[in-house]
Amino acid sequence: MKHIYILLTRSSTCISKIINLTTADKYTHASISFDKSLQPMYSFSRKYVYLPLPAGLRVEPLHKGFFKRYSHIPCALYELEVTDEVYDAAKKEVDSMMEEASKYYFNIIGLILCRLNIPLRRKNKCFCSEFVSEILARSKALPLPKAPSLMRPNDYTLLPELSCKYEGRLNKLIESIGVAFKIKTT
Repeated sequence: MKHIYILLTRSSTCISKIINLTTADKYTHASISFDKSLQPMYSFSRKYVYLPLPAGLRVEPLHKGFFKRYSHIPCALYELEVTDEVYDAAKKEVDSMMEEASKYYFNIIGLILCRLNIPLRRKNKCFCSEFVSEILARSKALPLPKAPSLMRPNDYTLLPELSCKYEGRLNKLIESIGVAFKIKTT
């Protein structure tokens, strides 16, 4: 058995605040990793720390960029135990997408429609939780309660297949995985 990790966060950025105000969700962003050090970690997110757009498929390092600037934000780390075959299938999906990362864009329309509970799958466009859900659905990692384009970060907190391994501030999570993290990033 192997593990897939889902990191949920809520920053103090304008977009995160708008999402939080319209949904009252505790978490507004989702990322996926295949290593307990959370490196590499993947999501659909901003390209530049200070600008919400452009955004697309990206590797999200914990030790620099956005997460370094917003290291004190609330987060929750969830773990999903899967078979080797499911793990390999999920990782292969992400690796395949990362090879063509420049072809993927942030799904702003999908984000709005998600809030309105209107499913819409757009080619080469995702928002963060839609991306994580697509990977989990394509690899058959777990049954989703709704279409990937309707999954919000908070929805992961309700899935019984996921085990919450940490909830608190991101900087404390980074400290708790520090030894593995330092080995992976040096």
